[in-house]
Amino acid sequence: MIERKTSSLTMASYGVGKFLAEFLTGAYGIMVYYFYESEMHLDALYVTIATVIYSIWNAVNDPLIGYITGKTNKFTKKFGRHTPWILSGILLCCLAYVGIFAVPAWVQASSLRLFFWMVIFVCLYDGCYSLWEVNYQGVFPNKFRSTEERSKTAVISTSIGVFGIALGAVLPPLFYSYGKPESFAISAMIIGAIGILGTVLIRRGVKETPEMRASSEKIEQQEEMGFFKALVQAIKHREFLALLLMFFFYQSACMCMTGSVNYVVSGVLGMKSSATTPIFAGMLVGALLSIILWRQVANRIRNNNQKLLVVTSFAMAVACCAMFFANSQIWFAVGMFAWGLGFGGFWTFMTPAMADVVDSVVVSEKRREDGVLMGVRAFFMRLSYTSQAIVFWLCHKATGYNSALSGKQSELAQFGIKLHISLVPAMFFVAAAMCMIFINTLTPEKVERNKRELKELGL
Repeated sequence: MIERKTSSLTMASYGVGKFLAEFLTGAYGIMVYYFYESEMHLDALYVTIATVIYSIWNAVNDPLIGYITGKTNKFTKKFGRHTPWILSGILLCCLAYVGIFAVPAWVQASSLRLFFWMVIFVCLYDGCYSLWEVNYQGVFPNKFRSTEERSKTAVISTSIGVFGIALGAVLPPLFYSYGKPESFAISAMIIGAIGILGTVLIRRGVKETPEMRASSEKIEQQEEMGFFKALVQAIKHREFLALLLMFFFYQSACMCMTGSVNYVVSGVLGMKSSATTPIFAGMLVGALLSIILWRQVANRIRNNNQKLLVVTSFAMAVACCAMFFANSQIWFAVGMFAWGLGFGGFWTFMTPAMADVVDSVVVSEKRREDGVLMGVRAFFMRLSYTSQAIVFWLCHKATGYNSALSGKQSELAQFGIKLHISLVPAMFFVAAAMCMIFINTLTPEKVERNKRELKELGL
């Protein structure tokens, strides 16, 4: 296969996808559970059940979308196996996101109708999100081939993506207010508009080259593998399974932390929604500074992205534990800054690590099934929404959280909120690191060997 040189502008355009993924995920994570429990006053058990239903749908939705969209036809031969799905998926995803919060009065009048409204729109949102995000991840290993390109793209994407995390956390509270449910719909519309703008900016970064389309034709000539067979083939690889479990625990921790901030500001600090901005700003500053730090570390530990994920996971766990003792806005912001230092590193190494693992699977199977692999990955990542819902429900149930109370909660309820912003996420991060330590077998030597074999295979 011909080696391609990729420009920095193309890498930055690809990084817009990181921005959108984290922007939408962050905005979803901090708003949805809180909105339905504390603004719509839907019982926390109903909110949790709705999230579990969403996860069951997710179990079929993500891998299946990866499998279906991974097939080639006349349309994808012309425009690419991934690009059309990415652009159309983003547009539909943003529209579905608005629907989650634009709840009509007649729906709000009934808990049962409200429950079904939540189920329908979070499932629509997830299906559309998977449509573009699975293909966005799938285009990376084939578009960025060399270790140098992958590392550079990861750094650029991380730098852009961090702003997506920050904006997804900082922007929504500027447009919604506690006790005014209709303001959440306005916030969602603004988020959707920004997401739609992203389709213009991302196009260059995900556009598939003639060489990539030629590779797709070669893939099409391979014997077609059934969906479930491809799924089993994917998860039987130790490296892939280790990374899946790590991503699940990592994302569970992140969802708990970011989703807890509204509860901290309202129930622990007794402040307005705008008070979340400095707390999330602390995370942003820490993450941005960390990119320089972890890049230096990566230069010393070459071609071992898996090891660096373990180190950054432990760093995030330590920061989470420290946050348990925070009692003011300033100290929560400091805690988020410390967490951001580890978070930025994990982000820097996450995509190259996934690409290395995909290479290993391709070499072993002698075929590319990027769509299925990314679909399975997306399922494990999105399963974290269930983790967040169950953790919040258990903590609130055990500590007597009062969703009808606007302001400070009881001391016991405050303890529960602190649990799901600090100690529980810390345990998730430690579990993530353990998965990579005890299951993963990918070494720097194997990474290099895989790259050589891929060239020989023309994949």
